[in-house]
Amino acid sequence: MSIKSKTPFDYKNKQEFQSKLVEWVGDVLYDYLPEHEYEVRDEQIFTAFQIADAMCDKKVHLAEAGLGTGKTFAYLLSAIPYARFTGKPVVIACATTALQEQLAGEGGDILALSKLLELEIDARMAKDPNQYICDVRVEEQIEKLGGLSHEIQAWVNTTTIGARSEIPTISDSEWKKIKWEESMACDICSSRGFCKLVKAREQYRVTKDLLIVDHETFFHDLWTRQERLDNGKSTILPEYSAVIFDEGHKVLLPAMMQAGQQVNQEEMDTMIAELEELQGARDSLVSITDSLESAAYTFFNVLQESIIVDESAERVSIGRNDTLVKAANTLRSLLDSLLLELQIEQELHTESLSPHQIQGYEGQIERTMWALGQFVRDQGANIVSWVDQKNDSFWVVPRSMGAMIHQHLFKQNIPVVFTSATLSHKGDFSYFIRTFGLKGPSSSTIGSPFDLENQVVVHLSETTNKIEHLVALLKENGGRALVLTSSLHEVRSIRKALQGQHFPFEMIWEDQGDRGYLVRKFKEEETSVLIGAHFWEGIDVPGDALTLLVVWDLPLHISDPLIEVQRKEAKEQGLDSITTVDYPEMALKLKQGCGRLIRTEDDKGAIVILDPVIGTPWESYVMGALPQGAKVITQK
Repeated sequence: MSIKSKTPFDYKNKQEFQSKLVEWVGDVLYDYLPEHEYEVRDEQIFTAFQIADAMCDKKVHLAEAGLGTGKTFAYLLSAIPYARFTGKPVVIACATTALQEQLAGEGGDILALSKLLELEIDARMAKDPNQYICDVRVEEQIEKLGGLSHEIQAWVNTTTIGARSEIPTISDSEWKKIKWEESMACDICSSRGFCKLVKAREQYRVTKDLLIVDHETFFHDLWTRQERLDNGKSTILPEYSAVIFDEGHKVLLPAMMQAGQQVNQEEMDTMIAELEELQGARDSLVSITDSLESAAYTFFNVLQESIIVDESAERVSIGRNDTLVKAANTLRSLLDSLLLELQIEQELHTESLSPHQIQGYEGQIERTMWALGQFVRDQGANIVSWVDQKNDSFWVVPRSMGAMIHQHLFKQNIPVVFTSATLSHKGDFSYFIRTFGLKGPSSSTIGSPFDLENQVVVHLSETTNKIEHLVALLKENGGRALVLTSSLHEVRSIRKALQGQHFPFEMIWEDQGDRGYLVRKFKEEETSVLIGAHFWEGIDVPGDALTLLVVWDLPLHISDPLIEVQRKEAKEQGLDSITTVDYPEMALKLKQGCGRLIRTEDDKGAIVILDPVIGTPWESYVMGALPQGAKVITQK
């Protein structure tokens, strides 16, 4: 009997389905895949059984599985039957678009599993709306795209859904001109119901088995779902039967950002400039626009003066003060007046502004007013705010995400699975559970199947001269190293200290180029050394290009508004914020960093930690974050 004929898809009784599902998962992993040159991995089978039970019992489950476990197949083997058992797709939420493609794209894991099992799997991707073009913006901007205009127009004329992945050579700056944006007035658009984004949604809304989304799109749907239903609109995602969060440790930030709003100075300036250029605008509209320009300038200047400068952080905290609150209130009041003026403009049916422009401005104004209103209300007690140093945008998000996720997701009584290699500290999930406000989740943890005892050695090299030790390490290893720091300031300090040193390999510094480009260069220049503060995760460099990982300093006392609010909440609960937030957060980040070294069963290398460990209050957290089974050598 073939494995296909033994699938549990036809069973509608829960107990019978659960029994058959576990039996089928075991048959696939123990017998069928090994016949096709896949090795039996006890870690993968353990994880698969844990996920199968959790899904059948509709649990919230934390599935921690080390690198090389094969957790993707482990959760797919339960997700597909469960979707068919319930008659609704299972959502798999990924951290990035690249991971979506890795799962559901050509040559991805789902297609590979489909071929192995000779099983038709209906899996479709639902990407962030920003990954699709806006027909109206293309029409408006096509002449401004210079030499690219003919290439883009030819593509637009042939594409069905207008996804960026179909035209990967276009730059970020050019894509920004034609992509869909939140400010678009879709409700009154002439292309409403026929545009590329709508076609993309129509394509994935009929998914039967698996819906592969990014974290941002999932939470955008989750937070707006009830409101859309109440207003008679279609939800972004169709109804689903379960959710699996791949890279579950990365869920909090997109959840918060999709629940909040950002205020972008460039977008505000663009709106004001466009209003100032109106021909025949009424005096009251001109007057409000002039006042708004001054208020916006003042607010963003005071905002910049109020940030707590930290070069190591992408998100920087804001020092709340009376001047900033006053500027925010003034800006909000003028935006409210502008909103009224635009509504009058629309009622007068004047030709100065089209309904499309007015609705776009109204959406932008309402989102900004919400952010400013939340910021000034109750001294900001119920929100988290920060400035993103990449684009100087001002973010305001709700503080209590645990309650929101419980209300909107966990109360649906569907299975929710978080998977990652880093969810716990030595099997203790309390930090993750507290962060998300989880109530009694089930959990499982398993290490990597790699032979880490023989693949990696860890040196705890407490030293009084880090630079001298680093130079010796790099020369002895012939480069081929990743050096992790806790801040860009440290990157610059190391570069300054190494001036005059001559190495027979290239030194690559994070602050001297785009990170993606630097990682590609690091891979290609096999003996090079990459030094940076933001490479603790997301880097996959198998082989000889990376055989030495140096932790310059442990990521203790991280400066981040999201971490700061967790510290505050821990103190409010009578807990020690250092042992319940700082040390667990450091350990998870270190665990991710150590995971950069060994990416395949053939990799070998060394991890060297230059900060003190033995005898420190954080010793047990560091030791728990090191690769399980690795030999640890203490050096003075």
